[in-house]
Order: sequence, then C-alpha cells, then structure tokens
Amino acid sequence: MRLCRPLAAVLGGVALVLTTTGSALAADGTFVWVGPQGKAYALDNPPDNKCFDMAQEARGARNSTKKPLVVYTQKKCKGSATRLAPGKSAPSGARFASVIFNPR
Repeated sequence: MRLCRPLAAVLGGVALVLTTTGSALAADGTFVWVGPQGKAYALDNPPDNKCFDMAQEARGARNSTKKPLVVYTQKKCKGSATRLAPGKSAPSGARFASVIFNPR
C-alpha cells in the first residue's frame, strides 16, 4: 500500500504535464473551409507545424484558431502561400490544396 500512493502521485503528475503540454503544441480552436457542393468542413485543435493535404476541393479557409496558419495552392505546402492570422478568412472563392498551422 505504501508503494501505491507515491506511484499514483507520480502518474498523476505525468498525466498533468502531458495534458498541459499537448495544448501548447496545438493551434487551439477550429479551422473551417468549404468543400465540394458547398459543404462546410472543420478541423478542431490541429497540431502545430504539420502540413495537411486536402483530399478534395477546398476553398474559403477561415482561421478560428488562436495561432496563424498558411494555406497553399499546391499539395505538400508548396505553391503560392496565403497567411491567415487568428480570426481571419481567405476570400470565399480562394482555393487551396494544403495548410500548415503555426508554421515555424
């Protein structure tokens, strides 16, 4: 029983560190865009500095996260780049093929 309490305290501390670190490594909030046939799509709390390729038509990016993002005209975060500050939107018809959140 004496070993269980210190072990539980250590595990609880590790869990607390992991939960607070995880939020620091993500762009808190939601990234929203329009896909085929005008359907809205969203990605919640995307990870920082990771490039995402769109699987289908994507346009009208809206950055509702707390960090900047960049949308690109080509996959693999290449081509013309448009930077969106937190709370900003690209023009509704502006198409993009990939996005990176909080780029370095």
